[in-house]
Amino acid sequence: MSLHIVILAAGAGTRMKSARPKVLHPIAGEPLLGHVLNTAMALQPERVHIVYGHEADQVRAHFAHADVNWVLQQQRLGTGHAVAQAMPSIPAEGQVLVLYGDVPGLQAATAQTLLQEGSEGLAVLTVHLDDPTGYGRIIRDESDAVRAIVEHKDANSAELLVQEVNTGFMAAPAGLLRGWLDRLSCDNAQGEYYLTDCVALARADGAKVGAVVTDDPMQVQGVNDRQQLAALERSWQGRIAQQLMREGTTLIDPARIDVRGQLGVGVDCVIDVNCVFEGRVELGDGVHIGPNCVLRNCRLGNGVQVQAFSHIDGAEIGVDCTVGPYARLRPGTQLGNQVRVGNFVETKQAIVGDGSKINHLSYVGDAQVGRGVNIGAGTITCNYDGANKHLTRIEDHAFIGSNTALVAPVCVGRGATVAAGSTITKDAPEQALTVARTKQRSITAWVRPQKKPKS
Repeated sequence: MSLHIVILAAGAGTRMKSARPKVLHPIAGEPLLGHVLNTAMALQPERVHIVYGHEADQVRAHFAHADVNWVLQQQRLGTGHAVAQAMPSIPAEGQVLVLYGDVPGLQAATAQTLLQEGSEGLAVLTVHLDDPTGYGRIIRDESDAVRAIVEHKDANSAELLVQEVNTGFMAAPAGLLRGWLDRLSCDNAQGEYYLTDCVALARADGAKVGAVVTDDPMQVQGVNDRQQLAALERSWQGRIAQQLMREGTTLIDPARIDVRGQLGVGVDCVIDVNCVFEGRVELGDGVHIGPNCVLRNCRLGNGVQVQAFSHIDGAEIGVDCTVGPYARLRPGTQLGNQVRVGNFVETKQAIVGDGSKINHLSYVGDAQVGRGVNIGAGTITCNYDGANKHLTRIEDHAFIGSNTALVAPVCVGRGATVAAGSTITKDAPEQALTVARTKQRSITAWVRPQKKPKS
């Protein structure tokens, strides 16, 4: 059977108290719905159908790149009604898997097991919870088969004691599911068409009703408010931390790491506390990340040392480099091998050759720096004239004295030395000392101004 996945994402999420649709709130840097869509695509379906409604334009705009069938649910009349909106686009000979846009943790392997169980009838995914408050209860018969799902608001006192609950995930042949959806009633406490009522209808028709039980509550944890969002974030990050450590990474404190994208690590990496990784970050072998660092969309070669409180964004760093503390590498930075970028140094669109050093309090932007260059403290490349950016070139083995301003476009030649305190507006020739500062003089009879006495 061709697989059709229906993702329910029309809820208003009023308890989030947010102008942002609930399914766009992030977990590990990815919107809730994005995680669900990734799982869906991993199952290689014939088609994914997203049922949306609240703040419809925002949701569609965020996933404009996604190859899905968008289904607008104009009236939110329950989960059964929501799935029914997608059924006209699904052939009767297909199979349907129902996912939820605010439940991001379901693994593809679990979904595949559910699909196998629901290949000939109806299958639901269940979990046992110590506190099942708010969840529909799984009611089984004498033979332990699933007889019905009773929503919490409709459950009697005996049913409320049941700890096996419905997660909402369901799989069934499309033809059978369409027939059950057509027969749903809204005669219940909430006046809605419950998808879960399909279980009783399937039983009445003599169809097979199966259940897949997961022992991982995180896979089925939904988000209804900010507290649940925060709890799921911590749980999610904990799972990432465990995986990193299994892969050979040392985490100084596994509870204090945030991965908000994809983090690839080599062997024997060490990550200190309170580090944040965003986008796609790749660490080579033996990389050490100090505490309180932020790395975004960057690649670090073997042996790189990133010291405390450094920010690296959109940069490529060669092997055995040292960065920080308190360094900021902005997009377009490329460091060669054995480069040192020290405290309170900022780079942007800068290519720095092997063995060069920018150790203190400098800004190097729109620059090409050769090999073995030393850039002294307080040096800046004056790359912006108010309208356009200009290039500074510093050739191999040049020495730039402290507190130098290089006014681009300008070139410092190979082996050149620029005296401290210079403002360089013309090219500095190679193998020469260039001094560009006013003549020092002392006025011996000068009297410092004094404050006027108060009257």
